[in-house]
Amino acid sequence: MKILLKQKETNPMSQLPKLNRVIGQIEGIKRMLESGRACSDVLTQLRSVRGAVKAIESNLLNMFLKECVCRPFEKEKDREKALKEVSELFSRFEN
Repeated sequence: MKILLKQKETNPMSQLPKLNRVIGQIEGIKRMLESGRACSDVLTQLRSVRGAVKAIESNLLNMFLKECVCRPFEKEKDREKALKEVSELFSRFEN
């Protein structure tokens, strides 16, 4: 997982072009199935989509950590809330 992000990747909106590419890939996979392409070709494209989605997920998680967690907190309660949120996120992304 990348911890340091490029400057342009500190805004979640920077992930929209990547997400649009994934949407295009999925539409392509649908066309592949409709045209009777080999399962191995479809599976290769599905693996590519999975990798792209994981990259977007990783970027967003890093943005969240950088912008929402790695900042000073005025109140201990706020810090504990942020840590709980991060812990819950990690438990969801274990698989």
